Amino acid sequence: MPFIIDAHEDLAWNMLTFGRDYSLSAGETRMKERGTQVPDQNGDTLLGWLDYQKGNVVVLFSTLFAAPARRKLGEWDTQSYSDFSQAHSIYKKQLDAYHRLSDNHADKFRLILSQGDLDGVLTAWQKVGAQAALDSGLGPQEQPEETGTKGFPVGLVILMEGAEGVLAPAELEEWWQSGVRIIGPAWAGTRFCGGTREPGPVTSEGFALFDTMAGLGFTLDISHMDEQAVLQALDAFPGRIIASHANAQTLLKGYEGNRQLSDRVIHGLLERDGLVGVVPLNSFLMAGWKRSDPRELVSLQHVVAQIDYICQIAGDAEHVGLGSDFDGGFGVQSVPIEINTIADLQKLVPLLTEKGYSETDVAKILGENWMSFLQESLPENT
Repeated sequence: MPFIIDAHEDLAWNMLTFGRDYSLSAGETRMKERGTQVPDQNGDTLLGWLDYQKGNVVVLFSTLFAAPARRKLGEWDTQSYSDFSQAHSIYKKQLDAYHRLSDNHADKFRLILSQGDLDGVLTAWQKVGAQAALDSGLGPQEQPEETGTKGFPVGLVILMEGAEGVLAPAELEEWWQSGVRIIGPAWAGTRFCGGTREPGPVTSEGFALFDTMAGLGFTLDISHMDEQAVLQALDAFPGRIIASHANAQTLLKGYEGNRQLSDRVIHGLLERDGLVGVVPLNSFLMAGWKRSDPRELVSLQHVVAQIDYICQIAGDAEHVGLGSDFDGGFGVQSVPIEINTIADLQKLVPLLTEKGYSETDVAKILGENWMSFLQESLPENT
Protein backbone atom coordinates (compact mmCIF):
# COMPACT_ATOMS: atom_id res chain seq x y z
CA MET A 1 0.00 0.00 0.00
CA PRO A 2 1.21 3.54 -0.65
CA PHE A 3 1.41 5.64 2.48
CA ILE A 4 -1.24 8.27 3.13
CA ILE A 5 -0.80 11.76 4.52
CA ASP A 6 -4.05 13.42 5.54
CA ALA A 7 -3.83 17.21 5.47
CA HIS A 8 -6.76 17.99 7.75
CA GLU A 9 -8.18 16.32 10.88
CA ASP A 10 -9.84 18.14 13.80
CA LEU A 11 -8.55 15.77 16.48
CA ALA A 12 -8.18 18.25 19.34
CA TRP A 13 -11.67 19.66 18.78
CA ASN A 14 -13.05 16.14 19.13
CA MET A 15 -10.87 15.27 22.11
CA LEU A 16 -12.00 18.33 24.08
CA THR A 17 -15.62 18.39 22.88
CA PHE A 18 -16.52 14.69 23.07
CA GLY A 19 -13.64 13.17 25.01
CA ARG A 20 -12.61 11.03 22.05
CA ASP A 21 -9.44 9.00 22.51
CA TYR A 22 -7.67 8.54 19.20
CA SER A 23 -5.29 5.97 20.64
CA LEU A 24 -8.31 3.66 20.33
CA SER A 25 -9.70 2.28 17.09
CA ALA A 26 -12.73 3.81 15.37
CA GLY A 27 -14.65 0.67 16.28
CA GLU A 28 -13.87 1.01 19.98
CA THR A 29 -14.90 4.67 19.98
CA ARG A 30 -18.17 3.86 18.24
CA MET A 31 -18.90 1.24 20.88
CA LYS A 32 -18.18 3.73 23.68
CA GLU A 33 -20.43 6.38 22.11
CA ARG A 34 -23.33 4.07 21.34
CA GLY A 35 -26.45 5.34 23.09
CA THR A 36 -25.03 8.84 23.59
CA GLN A 37 -25.77 12.07 21.73
CA VAL A 38 -22.34 12.17 20.09
CA PRO A 39 -23.27 10.31 16.87
CA ASP A 40 -26.16 12.74 16.36
CA GLN A 41 -23.92 15.73 16.99
CA ASN A 42 -20.84 14.65 15.03
CA GLY A 43 -21.54 11.31 13.38
CA ASP A 44 -19.78 8.02 14.06
CA THR A 45 -16.03 8.48 14.08
CA LEU A 46 -13.91 7.59 11.07
CA LEU A 47 -10.60 7.77 12.90
CA GLY A 48 -8.46 5.78 15.31
CA TRP A 49 -4.88 4.61 15.71
CA LEU A 50 -5.52 1.06 14.52
CA ASP A 51 -7.28 2.45 11.46
CA TYR A 52 -4.26 4.62 10.70
CA GLN A 53 -2.15 1.47 10.87
CA LYS A 54 -4.46 -0.47 8.58
CA GLY A 55 -4.57 2.34 6.06
CA ASN A 56 -0.83 3.13 6.12
CA VAL A 57 -1.69 6.64 7.31
CA VAL A 58 1.65 8.01 8.48
CA VAL A 59 1.12 11.76 9.02
CA LEU A 60 -1.87 13.94 9.94
CA PHE A 61 -2.20 17.71 9.75
CA SER A 62 -3.90 18.10 13.12
CA THR A 63 -5.87 21.27 13.67
CA LEU A 64 -6.50 23.87 16.31
CA PHE A 65 -10.08 24.90 15.67
CA ALA A 66 -12.76 26.91 17.43
CA ALA A 67 -15.85 28.56 15.97
CA PRO A 68 -17.06 32.07 16.81
CA ALA A 69 -20.09 32.14 19.10
CA ARG A 70 -22.32 33.31 16.23
CA ARG A 71 -21.67 29.93 14.55
CA LYS A 72 -21.93 27.81 17.69
CA LEU A 73 -23.47 24.41 16.95
CA GLY A 74 -25.35 23.99 20.23
CA GLU A 75 -24.96 24.04 23.98
CA TRP A 76 -22.70 21.01 23.70
CA ASP A 77 -20.24 22.97 21.51
CA THR A 78 -17.68 23.93 24.16
CA GLN A 79 -15.02 24.94 21.60
CA SER A 80 -16.51 28.27 20.57
CA TYR A 81 -15.45 31.76 21.54
CA SER A 82 -17.06 35.13 22.21
CA ASP A 83 -13.88 37.22 22.07
CA PHE A 84 -10.24 36.94 21.04
CA SER A 85 -9.05 36.21 24.57
CA GLN A 86 -11.39 33.24 24.78
CA ALA A 87 -10.26 32.03 21.36
CA HIS A 88 -6.66 32.25 22.53
CA SER A 89 -7.44 30.15 25.60
CA ILE A 90 -9.25 27.45 23.59
CA TYR A 91 -6.48 27.20 21.01
CA LYS A 92 -3.86 26.89 23.75
CA LYS A 93 -5.83 24.09 25.40
CA GLN A 94 -6.10 22.26 22.08
CA LEU A 95 -2.37 22.65 21.50
CA ASP A 96 -1.74 21.23 24.96
CA ALA A 97 -4.01 18.29 24.06
CA TYR A 98 -1.70 17.37 21.17
CA HIS A 99 1.34 17.55 23.41
CA ARG A 100 -0.40 15.29 25.94
CA LEU A 101 -1.43 12.85 23.22
CA SER A 102 2.17 12.62 22.05
CA ASP A 103 3.58 12.41 25.59
CA ASN A 104 1.06 9.86 26.90
CA HIS A 105 1.06 7.68 23.78
CA ALA A 106 4.58 8.16 22.46
CA ASP A 107 4.44 4.75 20.78
CA LYS A 108 1.35 5.81 18.79
CA PHE A 109 1.62 9.55 18.12
CA ARG A 110 4.56 11.87 17.63
CA LEU A 111 4.61 15.63 17.08
CA ILE A 112 6.41 16.77 13.95
CA LEU A 113 8.11 20.14 14.32
CA SER A 114 11.11 19.64 12.05
CA GLN A 115 12.51 17.59 9.20
CA GLY A 116 14.28 15.47 11.78
CA ASP A 117 10.98 14.62 13.47
CA LEU A 118 9.46 13.77 10.08
CA ASP A 119 12.38 11.51 9.22
CA GLY A 120 12.00 9.73 12.54
CA VAL A 121 8.36 8.88 11.84
CA LEU A 122 9.05 7.84 8.26
CA THR A 123 11.96 5.61 9.16
CA ALA A 124 9.79 3.42 11.39
CA TRP A 125 7.14 2.99 8.70
CA GLN A 126 9.47 2.53 5.75
CA LYS A 127 11.69 -0.05 7.39
CA VAL A 128 9.10 -2.15 9.11
CA GLY A 129 5.60 -0.86 8.37
CA ALA A 130 5.05 -2.29 4.91
CA GLN A 131 6.15 -5.79 5.89
CA ALA A 132 4.13 -5.71 9.10
CA ALA A 133 1.03 -4.70 7.15
CA LEU A 134 1.53 -7.66 4.83
CA ASP A 135 2.19 -10.04 7.71
CA SER A 136 -0.97 -8.94 9.50
CA GLY A 137 -3.12 -10.11 6.60
CA LEU A 138 -5.51 -7.25 7.20
CA GLY A 139 -7.44 -5.56 4.44
CA PRO A 140 -9.00 -2.09 4.67
CA GLN A 141 -12.45 -3.49 5.51
CA GLU A 142 -11.33 -5.98 8.15
CA GLN A 143 -11.22 -5.22 11.84
CA PRO A 144 -8.01 -6.19 13.65
CA GLU A 145 -7.90 -7.35 17.22
CA GLU A 146 -8.48 -4.31 19.40
CA THR A 147 -5.65 -5.15 21.78
CA GLY A 148 -2.12 -6.38 21.39
CA THR A 149 -1.63 -4.95 17.91
CA LYS A 150 1.82 -3.55 17.29
CA GLY A 151 2.28 -0.60 15.01
CA PHE A 152 4.13 2.62 14.39
CA PRO A 153 3.83 6.22 15.53
CA VAL A 154 1.64 8.53 13.48
CA GLY A 155 3.10 11.99 12.95
CA LEU A 156 1.14 15.11 13.90
CA VAL A 157 1.76 18.42 12.07
CA ILE A 158 -0.16 21.19 13.83
CA LEU A 159 -2.34 23.46 11.69
CA MET A 160 -4.18 26.46 13.14
CA GLU A 161 -7.56 26.77 11.42
CA GLY A 162 -8.79 30.31 11.91
CA ALA A 163 -6.31 32.66 13.54
CA GLU A 164 -8.49 34.45 16.05
CA GLY A 165 -6.49 32.80 18.82
CA VAL A 166 -3.49 34.92 17.82
CA LEU A 167 -3.83 38.10 19.87
CA ALA A 168 -1.12 39.95 17.93
CA PRO A 169 1.38 39.06 15.17
CA ALA A 170 4.27 39.31 17.65
CA GLU A 171 2.77 36.33 19.47
CA LEU A 172 3.31 34.07 16.43
CA GLU A 173 6.83 33.21 17.51
CA GLU A 174 5.41 31.63 20.66
CA TRP A 175 2.96 29.55 18.60
CA TRP A 176 5.85 28.49 16.36
CA GLN A 177 7.97 27.42 19.31
CA SER A 178 4.99 25.45 20.64
CA GLY A 179 4.72 23.47 17.42
CA VAL A 180 2.30 25.22 15.04
CA ARG A 181 3.58 25.10 11.46
CA ILE A 182 0.59 26.02 9.26
CA ILE A 183 -2.00 28.78 9.70
CA GLY A 184 -5.29 29.35 7.92
CA PRO A 185 -6.47 32.84 8.87
CA ALA A 186 -10.16 32.12 8.30
CA TRP A 187 -12.94 29.66 9.00
CA ALA A 188 -15.81 32.08 9.18
CA GLY A 189 -14.85 35.69 8.58
CA THR A 190 -12.16 36.91 10.97
CA ARG A 191 -10.48 40.22 11.70
CA PHE A 192 -7.82 39.09 9.22
CA CYS A 193 -9.96 38.34 6.15
CA GLY A 194 -13.29 37.15 4.81
CA GLY A 195 -14.20 33.51 5.28
CA THR A 196 -16.83 30.88 4.59
CA ARG A 197 -20.30 32.46 4.23
CA GLU A 198 -18.79 35.78 5.36
CA PRO A 199 -16.98 37.32 2.36
CA GLY A 200 -14.45 40.09 2.49
CA PRO A 201 -10.87 41.08 1.63
CA VAL A 202 -7.66 40.76 3.60
CA THR A 203 -7.56 43.50 6.24
CA SER A 204 -4.59 45.53 7.40
CA GLU A 205 -4.35 43.14 10.37
CA GLY A 206 -4.33 40.26 7.90
CA PHE A 207 -1.42 41.68 5.92
CA ALA A 208 0.49 42.24 9.17
CA LEU A 209 -0.20 38.61 10.12
CA PHE A 210 1.09 37.46 6.71
CA ASP A 211 4.33 39.43 7.10
CA THR A 212 5.13 37.89 10.46
CA MET A 213 4.09 34.39 9.37
CA ALA A 214 6.40 34.55 6.38
CA GLY A 215 9.31 35.75 8.48
CA LEU A 216 8.97 32.79 10.86
CA GLY A 217 8.44 30.16 8.17
CA PHE A 218 4.72 29.40 8.56
CA THR A 219 2.78 27.98 5.64
CA LEU A 220 -0.45 29.77 4.68
CA ASP A 221 -3.58 27.61 4.33
CA ILE A 222 -6.16 29.39 2.16
CA SER A 223 -8.96 26.89 2.92
CA HIS A 224 -12.08 28.76 4.08
CA MET A 225 -10.74 32.14 2.93
CA ASP A 226 -13.06 34.17 0.72
CA GLU A 227 -11.91 34.27 -2.91
CA GLN A 228 -11.17 37.99 -2.82
CA ALA A 229 -8.88 37.41 0.15
CA VAL A 230 -7.25 34.38 -1.47
CA LEU A 231 -6.33 36.33 -4.59
CA GLN A 232 -4.78 39.05 -2.43
CA ALA A 233 -2.87 36.43 -0.42
CA LEU A 234 -1.51 34.79 -3.56
CA ASP A 235 0.01 38.13 -4.49
CA ALA A 236 1.12 39.23 -1.03
CA PHE A 237 2.27 36.17 0.89
CA PRO A 238 5.84 35.14 -0.06
CA GLY A 239 5.92 31.79 1.72
CA ARG A 240 4.40 28.39 0.94
CA ILE A 241 0.66 28.35 0.24
CA ILE A 242 -1.68 25.34 0.35
CA ALA A 243 -5.38 24.52 0.48
CA SER A 244 -5.40 21.77 3.10
CA HIS A 245 -9.02 20.76 2.51
CA ALA A 246 -11.11 22.08 -0.36
CA ASN A 247 -12.63 20.85 -3.62
CA ALA A 248 -13.04 22.21 -7.14
CA GLN A 249 -16.18 24.31 -7.39
CA THR A 250 -16.64 23.63 -11.10
CA LEU A 251 -17.55 19.98 -10.50
CA LEU A 252 -20.28 20.90 -8.00
CA LYS A 253 -23.20 21.68 -10.27
CA GLY A 254 -25.60 24.11 -8.65
CA TYR A 255 -23.20 24.99 -5.84
CA GLU A 256 -23.58 28.45 -4.37
CA GLY A 257 -21.12 29.71 -1.81
CA ASN A 258 -17.51 30.67 -1.26
CA ARG A 259 -16.17 27.54 0.44
CA GLN A 260 -14.87 25.65 -2.60
CA LEU A 261 -12.14 26.61 -5.06
CA SER A 262 -12.87 28.34 -8.34
CA ASP A 263 -10.71 27.58 -11.36
CA ARG A 264 -9.15 31.01 -10.93
CA VAL A 265 -8.00 30.13 -7.42
CA ILE A 266 -6.77 26.68 -8.47
CA HIS A 267 -4.69 28.24 -11.25
CA GLY A 268 -3.33 30.78 -8.76
CA LEU A 269 -2.34 28.04 -6.33
CA LEU A 270 -0.62 26.08 -9.07
CA GLU A 271 1.33 29.14 -10.13
CA ARG A 272 2.61 29.32 -6.53
CA ASP A 273 3.44 25.58 -6.53
CA GLY A 274 0.64 24.98 -4.02
CA LEU A 275 -1.23 21.78 -3.17
CA VAL A 276 -4.93 21.06 -2.77
CA GLY A 277 -6.22 18.47 -0.30
CA VAL A 278 -9.39 16.92 -1.73
CA VAL A 279 -12.18 16.37 0.81
CA PRO A 280 -14.16 13.08 0.67
CA LEU A 281 -17.28 14.59 2.23
CA ASN A 282 -20.54 13.98 0.39
CA SER A 283 -21.77 17.57 0.54
CA PHE A 284 -18.40 18.65 -0.93
CA LEU A 285 -18.74 16.08 -3.72
CA MET A 286 -22.40 16.58 -4.67
CA ALA A 287 -23.94 20.02 -4.29
CA GLY A 288 -27.03 19.96 -2.09
CA TRP A 289 -26.37 16.54 -0.54
CA LYS A 290 -27.68 16.34 3.05
CA ARG A 291 -27.11 13.81 5.80
CA SER A 292 -30.73 12.70 5.40
CA ASP A 293 -29.96 11.73 1.79
CA PRO A 294 -28.81 8.20 0.90
CA ARG A 295 -25.06 7.66 1.12
CA GLU A 296 -25.30 5.61 -2.06
CA LEU A 297 -25.71 8.81 -4.08
CA VAL A 298 -22.00 9.55 -3.62
CA SER A 299 -19.07 7.23 -4.24
CA LEU A 300 -15.28 7.31 -4.30
CA GLN A 301 -15.57 7.94 -8.03
CA HIS A 302 -16.62 11.48 -7.07
CA VAL A 303 -13.36 11.80 -5.13
CA VAL A 304 -11.41 10.49 -8.11
CA ALA A 305 -13.14 13.08 -10.31
CA GLN A 306 -12.03 15.87 -7.99
CA ILE A 307 -8.46 14.60 -7.95
CA ASP A 308 -8.39 14.17 -11.71
CA TYR A 309 -9.81 17.64 -12.32
CA ILE A 310 -6.96 19.29 -10.45
CA CYS A 311 -4.40 17.02 -12.13
CA GLN A 312 -5.76 17.94 -15.56
CA ILE A 313 -5.47 21.65 -14.82
CA ALA A 314 -1.96 21.19 -13.44
CA GLY A 315 -0.83 18.88 -16.21
CA ASP A 316 0.65 16.54 -13.62
CA ALA A 317 -0.17 14.62 -10.43
CA GLU A 318 2.09 16.69 -8.20
CA HIS A 319 -0.29 19.32 -6.82
CA VAL A 320 -3.10 17.34 -5.24
CA GLY A 321 -3.45 15.19 -2.14
CA LEU A 322 -6.03 14.30 0.50
CA GLY A 323 -7.43 16.54 3.22
CA SER A 324 -10.21 14.42 4.66
CA ASP A 325 -11.56 16.75 7.39
CA PHE A 326 -12.80 13.49 8.95
CA ASP A 327 -14.59 13.90 12.28
CA GLY A 328 -14.82 17.63 11.52
CA GLY A 329 -18.53 17.99 12.21
CA PHE A 330 -19.48 14.77 10.41
CA GLY A 331 -18.86 11.05 10.52
CA VAL A 332 -19.33 7.85 8.57
CA GLN A 333 -22.92 8.80 7.75
CA SER A 334 -21.70 11.66 5.51
CA VAL A 335 -18.91 10.14 3.42
CA PRO A 336 -18.90 8.04 0.24
CA ILE A 337 -20.54 4.67 0.63
CA GLU A 338 -17.28 2.71 0.32
CA ILE A 339 -15.73 4.38 3.38
CA ASN A 340 -16.10 2.92 6.86
CA THR A 341 -12.89 4.33 8.36
CA ILE A 342 -9.94 6.33 7.11
CA ALA A 343 -8.25 3.04 6.15
CA ASP A 344 -10.67 2.78 3.26
CA LEU A 345 -9.03 5.70 1.49
CA GLN A 346 -6.69 2.99 0.17
CA LYS A 347 -9.62 1.99 -2.05
CA LEU A 348 -8.72 5.00 -4.17
CA VAL A 349 -5.65 3.11 -5.45
CA PRO A 350 -7.42 0.78 -7.93
CA LEU A 351 -9.84 3.52 -8.96
CA LEU A 352 -7.03 5.92 -9.81
CA THR A 353 -5.18 3.11 -11.60
CA GLU A 354 -8.27 2.38 -13.69
CA LYS A 355 -8.39 6.09 -14.51
CA GLY A 356 -4.94 5.77 -16.04
CA TYR A 357 -2.72 6.99 -13.22
CA SER A 358 0.60 5.20 -12.79
CA GLU A 359 1.69 3.58 -9.55
CA THR A 360 4.10 6.48 -9.08
CA ASP A 361 1.38 9.08 -9.57
CA VAL A 362 -1.01 7.29 -7.20
CA ALA A 363 1.67 7.29 -4.52
CA LYS A 364 2.17 11.02 -5.04
CA ILE A 365 -1.55 11.73 -4.70
CA LEU A 366 -2.08 9.67 -1.55
CA GLY A 367 0.92 10.95 0.33
CA GLU A 368 4.15 11.77 -1.42
CA ASN A 369 3.06 15.23 -2.58
CA TRP A 370 2.35 16.26 1.00
CA MET A 371 5.58 14.57 2.07
CA SER A 372 7.58 16.65 -0.41
CA PHE A 373 5.84 19.77 0.84
CA LEU A 374 6.76 18.96 4.46
CA GLN A 375 10.35 18.15 3.57
CA GLU A 376 10.64 21.54 1.88
CA SER A 377 8.69 23.66 4.37
CA LEU A 378 9.66 22.30 7.79
CA PRO A 379 12.81 23.61 9.49
CA GLU A 380 15.75 21.24 9.58
CA ASN A 381 15.79 21.25 13.38
CA THR A 382 13.61 22.62 16.16
